[in-house]
Amino acid sequence: MFTGIIEEQGEVTAVAPAGDGLRLTVRAPLAVSDAGHGDSIAISGVCLTVVDQTPEGFTADVMKQTLDMTTLGRVGAGTRVNVERAMAAHGRLGGHIVQGHVDGTGEVLEVRPGAQWRVIRVGMPASLAPLIVDKGSVALEGVSLTVSATSAADARTHWFEVSLIPETLEVTTLGVLAAGDRVNLETDILARHVQRMLAFTTPTDPTNEGGSR
Repeated sequence: MFTGIIEEQGEVTAVAPAGDGLRLTVRAPLAVSDAGHGDSIAISGVCLTVVDQTPEGFTADVMKQTLDMTTLGRVGAGTRVNVERAMAAHGRLGGHIVQGHVDGTGEVLEVRPGAQWRVIRVGMPASLAPLIVDKGSVALEGVSLTVSATSAADARTHWFEVSLIPETLEVTTLGVLAAGDRVNLETDILARHVQRMLAFTTPTDPTNEGGSR
């Protein structure tokens, strides 16, 4: 479990094929300062398991499904990534509940600079649109953010916007995003649970005296 509060920017130092997946090595000295074999570390919003480590970084295996669902298939040596260790039970939930299970990727459509902030508009798959609400939470590249605007429910294409303060622009990789970039998206877990429960809801059968059970 994570909170979406990024602890450091790491750097991919090696990418090696591993069957139909790959083995990723990331320089992240803070993350490995108290990490052990089998621990979870989120890389740009993707929960990975430590299989090897040094004082400067760690190695993790990334399976094909993860490569298909996220941007990790596009990284190479030198790529900067957002790093967060799993939340400690006694820690503060500074962002929101983030699982590190990416729902899919979006495309940066527009970056609008402001005097003290930057607004980023992200296009998203239609399947994710019902799960992202104005003033709700979303994880973008692993960063916990508040949605500042969304497209209409009946829009032909769907998007949402987030407003980034200088601190976020400086300490995460979001500060270098440009139109056309692909980003990892994780919607709010509560919205996903509600959607799933509604999928099993059936209307009351008027011929059933006792109603739906």
